[in-house]
Amino acid sequence: MTAGLVGKTALITGSGHDIGAAIATGLAQAGVDVILLARTTDQLDETANAIRASASSVEVRIVATDLTYDNQRTTAIDDPLVGSPVDVPINNAATVEPLGARTTISPAQLRQAFENDLIRAGRSVRRALAEAVREAVRTGRLAPGTRLPSSRQLAADLGLARNTVADAYADLVAEGWLTARRGSGTLVADRMITRPILARSATEPSGAPCHDLIPGNPDLTAFPRAAWLKAIRRAVAAAPDDALGYGDPRGRPELRAALADHLARARGVNVSPEHILICAGVSHGLQILSGVLAGRGARNVAVESYGLDRYCGLLAAAGLKTLLLPLDTRGTDPVPPVGTDAVLLTPAHQFPVGTALQRDRRTAVVDWARRTGGLVLEDDYDGEFRFDRQSVGALQGLDPDCVVYLGTASKTLAPGLRLAWMALPPTLAEEAVAAKGQIDSCEVFSQLTMADFITSGAYDRHVRAARRRYRNRRDALVTALAQHAPKVRVIGAAAGLHTVLGLPPGTEQRVLQSATRQGLKVASLSRYRRERSLNAMADAIVVGYGVPSDAAWPQALSALVRILS
Repeated sequence: MTAGLVGKTALITGSGHDIGAAIATGLAQAGVDVILLARTTDQLDETANAIRASASSVEVRIVATDLTYDNQRTTAIDDPLVGSPVDVPINNAATVEPLGARTTISPAQLRQAFENDLIRAGRSVRRALAEAVREAVRTGRLAPGTRLPSSRQLAADLGLARNTVADAYADLVAEGWLTARRGSGTLVADRMITRPILARSATEPSGAPCHDLIPGNPDLTAFPRAAWLKAIRRAVAAAPDDALGYGDPRGRPELRAALADHLARARGVNVSPEHILICAGVSHGLQILSGVLAGRGARNVAVESYGLDRYCGLLAAAGLKTLLLPLDTRGTDPVPPVGTDAVLLTPAHQFPVGTALQRDRRTAVVDWARRTGGLVLEDDYDGEFRFDRQSVGALQGLDPDCVVYLGTASKTLAPGLRLAWMALPPTLAEEAVAAKGQIDSCEVFSQLTMADFITSGAYDRHVRAARRRYRNRRDALVTALAQHAPKVRVIGAAAGLHTVLGLPPGTEQRVLQSATRQGLKVASLSRYRRERSLNAMADAIVVGYGVPSDAAWPQALSALVRILS
C-alpha cells in the first residue's frame, strides 16, 4: 500500500485491504479528497462507497493506472481534485486521466514527485494516520487483535519518515487503541469498544451543547502524547530506587531543580529548589497556604472582586475572611484595606477580566507587603501565554521574601496531570511543608516525567507551539468580530486561553439564550462576580477559545459570531 498527500488530495494504493481502506477513510473524514489507484477497479467500488458514506463532503474517485515504483503503485496529482474528466498534471511530467485510462510514469519522475510534493513527515500526516486507525477500530474494520505493519514497513509503504509512523503508533498506544509488545508487534487493543457509523439519533436533544467555550481548559487534543510517553520511559528507566518510597514532601528534587531553572528563564522567578513545593493543583497549594496563614494568626485575605469562588471557599474553610479589591478600567487596585494579612492576585492576566496589573500597581502591592509584613499570593495560572509582547515577569521576582508564586501545568499541558508548584519565601518554606504533611501526595512518576519533559526541552517546544495556536485563535476571533459584530468589544490583554467580550447594554441574556440554541457553552462575566462586589461590570461574556480542538474551532467561532452579529 502507498499513499501520497498533495494539497487537499490523497492518493491511495492498496486500498482494497483493511489498512489501506482505513487510512483512506480517515483522511476523507479529515476533509481530504481521495483518489483510489488500482490496476483493476472491480474490487474498489465497495471501498469507495463506504468512504463516501462516512465523509459525504469530500470527493472520492477511482483511477485505473499502471504506475509502478519499488513494487508499490502510486502517483501524485496537484490540488484541486476535479470531478470532470480532464487531465491533471503531475509536475508537468505525466497525467492521471479519468477511469479507464492508462498512464505511465518513470521511477525517476515518481521519485521527484514524492520529494517535491508529498508531505513525508509533517504533523498533519501523523495526525491523519492516527485518526485513520482510530476510526477503523471504532467502526470495527480493524478487529481487536489485528496485527498492524511494523513502523518501518508502513513508513516505506507510505513514503514517510519512520519517526512519523512510529510517533503515530506511540500516540495510539498511549491512548489505548493499540498495544505493542516486544516480539509480538503492534496489535489492535482487545478492549477498545467499536461502534458503527450511525446518523445522529432522532431522540438526541437538538439543544445539546456541541462546542464548549467555558474557560478553564486548554485544547486537550493537543496534549503531546508521544513526547510525554518518551519522557515517561526515560524517567522510569532513570528513576533511582528511593524514588519509589514515600519521598520528600516538598516533591522530587529532579522536578524542583528543573522548575527553578525554567521559572527563572520563563517567568523571572527567583527561587532555589529547596524552596519549591510540589502540589496537586493551585487549589491544593492555596489550601496549604490557608492553613499556614491561619496558623500564623492571620484573619483577612484580600481577593479580586471577580474570580473563582472555590478559592474563597478554601480560605473560608481555614477560618479566613475575604475582603474584596475594587476593579476599575486599569484592572485590579491591589493595595488592600487596613487589617489585611495577605492578598491573592492574578497579576499577569486577571481571571476572568483579562487585564494585566499595571507597573505602578505591581510596585505598590509589593511595597505594601514589605511595609506591613503582609504576604502576596501570586496565581500565575497562564502567564506563559502573552501574544502581543514578551510576558511580564512574575511579581515574585520583585521581592521573593514577601511573594508566594503559584504555577501550574493545567493550562500549558492538562489539568488531569494534577501538577502545580509554589515558590516560597525562605521564612515560609518549613511551615508550608509541615502543613502539606509528611507523605507526598503527588504521584512520583508524573513528577519525574515532568522533570524530564522540562530538561529535555520538550516543554519549551510544546509551550511555543501552544502559544502560536492560541494566538491564532484569538486573532481569528478578533478579526471575525470586527467584520461581523463591530459593537462587541474585546476586553483585556492579548493573552491566555480566554477573553471577555463586552456586549451592548441589555443584550447579555439574549446572547446566552442564543448560545444555548446554537449548541455553545459560554459563561456570563457576572458568573465570576464575587458576592458583595460593589463594582458590577456591564453586560459581557467570557469565551474560552483554548478549549475546542483545532478541527472544532472554526465551527465554534462561526456559531459564536452568528449569535453576536
